[in-house]
Amino acid sequence: MSGVLGMILAGGEGTRLMPLTESRSKPAVPFGGSYRILDFVMNNFVNSGIIKIFVITQYKSQSLQMHLKKGWQVSGITGAFIDALPAQMRVSREWYQGTADAVYQNLTFLKEQFPEHVCIFGSDHIYKMDIRKMLTFHKEKNATLTVSAIKMKAEECSGKFGIIEVDENWKMIGFEEKPRVPKEIPNDPGYCLVSMGNYIFKADPLCSILVEDNANRLSSHDFGKDIIPKLYPNDEVYVYDFSSIILDGENKSGYWRDVGSIDSYYEAHMDLLGTTPKFNLQNPKWPLHTFYPPLPPADFTDTDENQSHVSMSLISAGCKINGAAINKSVLGFRCHALDGASVDGCVLVGDNIIGAGAKIRNAILDRYVEVAPNFTIGYDYQKDIQLLQKHEKTDVRISENGIIVIPQGMKLGFD
Repeated sequence: MSGVLGMILAGGEGTRLMPLTESRSKPAVPFGGSYRILDFVMNNFVNSGIIKIFVITQYKSQSLQMHLKKGWQVSGITGAFIDALPAQMRVSREWYQGTADAVYQNLTFLKEQFPEHVCIFGSDHIYKMDIRKMLTFHKEKNATLTVSAIKMKAEECSGKFGIIEVDENWKMIGFEEKPRVPKEIPNDPGYCLVSMGNYIFKADPLCSILVEDNANRLSSHDFGKDIIPKLYPNDEVYVYDFSSIILDGENKSGYWRDVGSIDSYYEAHMDLLGTTPKFNLQNPKWPLHTFYPPLPPADFTDTDENQSHVSMSLISAGCKINGAAINKSVLGFRCHALDGASVDGCVLVGDNIIGAGAKIRNAILDRYVEVAPNFTIGYDYQKDIQLLQKHEKTDVRISENGIIVIPQGMKLGFD
């Protein structure tokens, strides 16, 4: 798309997703069997015709950069690119100090593209968005900045999101970053208007305000904490209502989930399942690209004792289900479930082996976790607590909602 540059903020450390972020950044965490969290914003850009994209990385970026290299290369289109921008300390001796500083430290690359508009999006969320429609709104309003927003229940917003106030024309008239007591929408009690962390700027004002912000020693150099509060009282700052637009091929609008915690990550996976999933991975009008390794189709076989049974689940390529029962679960690449095993309400990131007769429920298994034959987790909370205590140095965790998370490479029940 002419005159438009995409910049994706993909440097998140993701501490609340530990142990899944022990060896990778938050945007690189696998999701939905075949994808990484980053893939969803990448698809939003590419499907919207924006193919000049910088991906700004920082913490534990190697896994993410390898994924970009293998799955997101652009060739044969003049001027098109998808390039990672790791922290290089080009303008200071420090890592990125905030989201605004991450863009400021890469202003040279931005200016070299001569954009009219810059789309600065986060990479921590699961959603589909036609960015062209937000751009049209931005241009029609002649906005300096447009922020995408979604309505959420007030009880879910406390201390988590930027809270927006707008007038009848959707011009921003108030903004507060992550308040403990968020302001509710007038005439819609119980709901707040939440910033999605997606911004479209006119390029020249963006450069100017970032330079000004960098010179302010009192600033935290963050878009939500510093840039937006400074801009909206005096500039043309508008808010785009994300939930008002139904994407082609979808029967409803407004799905957006922040997968910043173990429970939200797990719940987002459950939203993929069923005959009418809340988030549909199979819309042919909005293809979801990623890197697919060269693997055979998933293989389902029976044994002398058990038939394979799969219900309400997503099974990725390279999986082998051999006389096992899989229910309401998501299995990543190359997972094996053996004779008599049961997997219920689980997320298997990939390269997992569930031994014969083993039973797992309400669990997330990171890559290369192996469960011994006849071993059980997720059915006895006290037993799970004992497992947690036994493996406390290996970072086994149980979430607030009781989801047990097994870190990468652990072998359960073999000792």
